[in-house]
Amino acid sequence: MPPPETFNIADEFIARPAREQPQKIAVLGVARQATYAELAHEVNRVALALRDSGCRPGDRVLVVLPDSVEFIASFFGAAKIGALPVPVNSMARASDYQHFLMDCGARFAIVHITAYPEIQSSLAASEVSQTIVVESRGYVEKQPGLKVVTWEDWLVKNPGEVQTHSTTANDPAFLLYTSGSGGSPRAAVHRHRGMIVTSVSFAQKVLGLRADDITFSVSKLYFAYGLGAGMYFPFSVRATSVLFPERPRADLIAEVVVRHRPTVFFSVPTFYAALLQEAETGRKPDFSSVRLAVSAGEPLPAEIFSRFRDRFGIEILDGIGSTEMLHMYIATRPKEARPGSCGVPVPGCEVRIVDEAERELPDGEIGHLWVSGGSRFLGYWNDPEISRRRIQGDWFLTGDKLTRDADGFYHYCGRADDMMKVSGMWVSPADVENALLGHPAVAECAVVGQADPLGLIRPVAYVVLRQGVQQPGGGLDSEIGSWLRTRLVGYKCPEKYHFIRELPKTATGKIQRYLLRSR
Repeated sequence: MPPPETFNIADEFIARPAREQPQKIAVLGVARQATYAELAHEVNRVALALRDSGCRPGDRVLVVLPDSVEFIASFFGAAKIGALPVPVNSMARASDYQHFLMDCGARFAIVHITAYPEIQSSLAASEVSQTIVVESRGYVEKQPGLKVVTWEDWLVKNPGEVQTHSTTANDPAFLLYTSGSGGSPRAAVHRHRGMIVTSVSFAQKVLGLRADDITFSVSKLYFAYGLGAGMYFPFSVRATSVLFPERPRADLIAEVVVRHRPTVFFSVPTFYAALLQEAETGRKPDFSSVRLAVSAGEPLPAEIFSRFRDRFGIEILDGIGSTEMLHMYIATRPKEARPGSCGVPVPGCEVRIVDEAERELPDGEIGHLWVSGGSRFLGYWNDPEISRRRIQGDWFLTGDKLTRDADGFYHYCGRADDMMKVSGMWVSPADVENALLGHPAVAECAVVGQADPLGLIRPVAYVVLRQGVQQPGGGLDSEIGSWLRTRLVGYKCPEKYHFIRELPKTATGKIQRYLLRSR
């Protein structure tokens, strides 16, 4: 069912659950847990404070907060009065904040005290008329010309019920920045309808999420994947979400799983690999409460899928989505997971694989992925030219290259700019990386194309070794290369191996291959 014409996400995901299940625990895991009724109260406090501060429909509100009740209240409080929340990484750097502020033109910023020193100089040079600092403990170093107020002083204690601004399902609701895995992040403008569409199509119809579930997302709320997994997916069915505001670390995440016993676990391939390394230390995490484990953000290597299933008895459900489509549009189903496949289209989404001339390709051929669905974004903020290139009618060009097998299952091959043509044939970095992960010395890896002295593109591998493996120096690159050539055809095998301590990644865990290509 499409959402009604008059529709606002703050009513659908906050006010309505508070009426139906006021005493149900909505949020666990942070210093301050909250029921649905308490969340609604906090959302109304923020909405009224923003309105009293001069925030108007259409104004952008930058949200620089860790996963918390305050994040949820700020996000939905802004949406409730017709403003556009813009959540960003609370652990970013000054240059990142400068980009976000200049690009979206935010008039208000709600900032955690730990991020304030990093963003302060950018705020002074921006269009922000008021900055609200959370957990300041009463003291904030102020800069001339910068209007700053603490969260405690700013909020209205007894707001009552705040009237929701009249919005339609197709009105802009919030901005989400892309991960920046290929360069500077862009802001995707999403409609109010997007959250309900993905909640029904993926969370409910694919995952079967229900009210007695406890969800836990390692991915943070400012990331499109985490925003659904950790916030509006559980709220859509009146379930409970476990929030973890700190930087994720395998041993700490394992402790949270033991303490709060989540039933649905969301993470990224990089972190599933980290959990496997944690298990190899002898401290096997207890995942006995988890009925579903979900992966996105990067393709899930078949090797990690198999090792995780063997170690924990859980099949990871892989999927592919994007910030522009808000969440998953292709995903595997419970009990139908296939190693190396990201699944089939989720209900309500259509996908097609085409060549450079936009002709549909037969099964088995690699092509560009176009997708359509009710959660598609309106366009990129301040970038109409790229919006026109990537959107055609109801369809969006994802920038990914995929192939479909004879059974209708889709396989991710890489970003269009990550693919390599070697000896006249396409090489998918995902294929080579998955094969490399089968070597007992390899913990993580990334494969990119680099030009040789003659200007020809050759695969090059960057490898992070497993714990306990001695640093290279005794021909380990030759050993791995010889081993790999028994598993892949010659033109796919890297010509060089570079052993590094860690791979360059975005804050959401995606490998920044463009940084490796430029080395």
